[in-house]
Amino acid sequence: MKAAILNGLNDLEYADIPEPEPVGENPVLIRVGAVGVCGSDVLRYGHGKAYHYPLVLGHEFSAIVEEAPDSPHLSAGDRAAVFPLLHRHGDPMSEIGEYALGTGYDYFGSRRHGAMSERMWVPEQSIFRVPNDMPLTHAAMVEPAGVALHAMLKVQIPTHATALVIGAGPIGALAAQWLRILGCSRVLVADIDDRKLETMSRLGFETIDAKTGDTADLARAATDGWGPQIVVEATGNPKALIQAIESASVQGQVVLLGDLSGDLHLAKDTVSSLLRRELRLYGTWNAKVTPKGRSEWDMVIAHLGRDLHVDELISHVRPLGEAPAVFRRLTDRSIWYNKVLFAVAAEAQEEVRTS
Repeated sequence: MKAAILNGLNDLEYADIPEPEPVGENPVLIRVGAVGVCGSDVLRYGHGKAYHYPLVLGHEFSAIVEEAPDSPHLSAGDRAAVFPLLHRHGDPMSEIGEYALGTGYDYFGSRRHGAMSERMWVPEQSIFRVPNDMPLTHAAMVEPAGVALHAMLKVQIPTHATALVIGAGPIGALAAQWLRILGCSRVLVADIDDRKLETMSRLGFETIDAKTGDTADLARAATDGWGPQIVVEATGNPKALIQAIESASVQGQVVLLGDLSGDLHLAKDTVSSLLRRELRLYGTWNAKVTPKGRSEWDMVIAHLGRDLHVDELISHVRPLGEAPAVFRRLTDRSIWYNKVLFAVAAEAQEEVRTS
């Protein structure tokens, strides 16, 4: 079968690889519907962050069930999103359903071959069915939407809350939408990218052009000097995290959603202000997919296409065979992009052509 396989630094090849082998309990053979490009994929490609080579990238993906020999709940043709983390049985955190907080786990597209391929075997437990009329590109957004939801569920949203999201990329845009869904009266979004800010404006958000001044100053000016009660840092830029801390109101909450791109130095005055304002800082990682039927991923699927909008965030959908060229352009930033996906299955390619 065909796959986009990373052979080394900046060396991605679209080539034939062996058919996959069953994995996990009640393995299900799937055809990959669509697969998204995460920022971590770009780091693995262009910055040497892969665990090993060769590696098939891709952990944000949708699927069409091909065979489910041991499952009475799945049928050929069912559409699904697939949770990419394979927890280790016997791990204490996994035993209480906190798979992402466990140790010794496996991971599609990171520690083992992922979804930039035509077919995969996945454990039945990893399958989350979606409506059969949901576009496969939208179903591939369940994973990042789940990451954003998990982060936003960390905070307590007070009455008439104002929130600020720093970063209007896909994760920041999803976080902003979740804050609105979860009850924030006002959500501001800051970025330096005009096109991403335009997208957020079309989605009904107030925007802050961070090119025009210090984000913390602009956020306070937009809130009568108080600052937002909730601030989400969604860029991974160390400077933006400092701005997030400086933006927050008294007893504000700051969510660290972006994975930092470098070391962070906090000045003594910043730490003193953090203490005296009694800020709460939240770390967040991945999503919680238990209990099945009432998990964060189930909540994402219920809201997709209703009040959670992903189509506006998708800037490029290309065939998987173009992956080597696409990754080169993403790495050298020769194209503008927001969310990039590959349409793998013929059904996904047809949906893109007719949309």
